[in-house]
Formats: sequence, structure tokens, C-alpha cells
Amino acid sequence: MSADFYLVRHAKKEIGIGDVLVSSEGLKQANMTAEHFKKVPFSRIVYSPLKRSMITAEIISKTTRKALTEDIRLRERVNWGDLSGQTFEEFVEMWNRCTREREFSPPVGDSARKAGERMTSCLLELADRHPHESFLIVTHGGLITDFLANEFNHEELARKYPNFIEEQSYLVPECSITKVRYCEEKFELIDFANVTHLNH
Repeated sequence: MSADFYLVRHAKKEIGIGDVLVSSEGLKQANMTAEHFKKVPFSRIVYSPLKRSMITAEIISKTTRKALTEDIRLRERVNWGDLSGQTFEEFVEMWNRCTREREFSPPVGDSARKAGERMTSCLLELADRHPHESFLIVTHGGLITDFLANEFNHEELARKYPNFIEEQSYLVPECSITKVRYCEEKFELIDFANVTHLNH
């Protein structure tokens, strides 16, 4: 059994608290990403329920004519606005603690480890139900790095980016593509945070 997964971070979002929409620049990024995936064979799109991921996924789906499925397991670790009254500075402090201490459970949301485990369970279920297919996963930068930090050791991640663990919160740009393959009961990291499709 093997399956390929294209992990796409959502397009650039509007600045604001809560479940915000994609910005005008983000719409351009999403359309460029959609054009790229017209040339990449894959079976279906699975996306996070947050609006920035849903909108990105819908744009790619419209261009590629691939079916869409929402999966709550692809939601971000925690979203600014989940904790009532929290300032952005307080959110960033909480986020950074979760990143440093991967077992730390914030007052809302999940620990980094648990968030990564959510994503793993989603991908394994897809690989099991649809073996030998490829999937486009539209999700969040934090969840992608949480997943990678769970599934790969420091040495493997350092080969893709030398200071991965320390700098992970800044390494996955909007609409970047990270490719992983599941084969022989383990994941292989093929490509990390590729943005060449946005540089035309």
C-alpha cells in the first residue's frame, strides 16, 4: 500500500481575529496553485473546515474538477480567537510555548503532538481506504510542521531545513506544497514547502 500526499498551506488570509477569509493576494496565490495542480495527477481534495482552507480548496477544486471532502482533523492546532478575550500577543506567546513544549496542552485547542497525530490519522485513513491514490490536503502551516515533527526525526528534518525544529513556525509559506509518501507503513518526506509554482 502506498499513497502520495500534497500538503498545501491555505492561501494568505486577511488580518483579523477568528475564522477570517482569504485576502486578495491570497486569492491570486490560490489560483496559481490551482493552475499548478491541473498538471499534477491526484484523486481528491481534503481540507480543513476553517474558511481560509475551505476557500483555497474550493478554488483548486473548481480548476482541477476534483471532489472536495472536509475533515475537522485538519484544523489548525489552535486559532487566534478560540480563547475569548485573548490578545494577539497572548496568542503568540501560547503558540510559541506549544511549539517549544510539544506535550503542552493550551487552554483551547491541542498540543503540538496531538495536533500532528490528528493529521496522521487522517492521512492513514485515506491511504487505507484509497490505496495507490494521491491526495491534495489543504490545511495549515502549524499543522504541517506538527505532523512532520511527529513523523520524522531531527536528522531527517534537518536535511530539508537545518534549523527545522527551532524555526518551524516560519517555514511553511502560504500555498506552499510539501509532498510526503506513505509506503511500507512509514512516511517519506519528498519535498518541503515548495513555492516555485508561485514565482511565475
